[in-house]
Amino acid sequence: MRIERLELRLLKLPLVHFFETSFGRIDEKHFILVRVDDGGVSGYGECVAEQDPYYSAETNETCWHIIHDFIAPRVLGATFEHPRDVFPALKAIRGNNMAKAAVEMAAWDLHAKQRNEPLSRLLGGTRDRIASGVSIGIQHSLDDLLAKVERELAAGYQRIKIKVRPGKDLAS
Repeated sequence: MRIERLELRLLKLPLVHFFETSFGRIDEKHFILVRVDDGGVSGYGECVAEQDPYYSAETNETCWHIIHDFIAPRVLGATFEHPRDVFPALKAIRGNNMAKAAVEMAAWDLHAKQRNEPLSRLLGGTRDRIASGVSIGIQHSLDDLLAKVERELAAGYQRIKIKVRPGKDLAS
């Protein structure tokens, strides 16, 4: 695989319902989508950083900078035998694992598409479906939280994670 092109896009995805944690409330998710190309085939990766540095030191802005100014020059025009070779090629860049992972993720997607194989199989997966969980943010009331949990269970989610913060919990 030879990475001929690397493109970054900052996207905003409106959420169906607000998501609130102890860090604050969001109504839209901002994220970086990374695209790498080789021979007319494109692979995509998502950078999971947030806008603000409350959950992690990496933010969309810092990841954009690291990918654009440090990672792209190391991978553009480079040939990799396998996508697992991308991460070691970036070891001179300290930290910034979200930025590195976004580019590596795009390389894995590209590799799978070039071989016309599901990415899950290339990663050693054997199932055609995976059980998924959902994270529920802080709700206005306990009744709202319980109703949301019931809706998600009815939708088929098998694991539910809830967010709490002081003042939005129950006294024991």
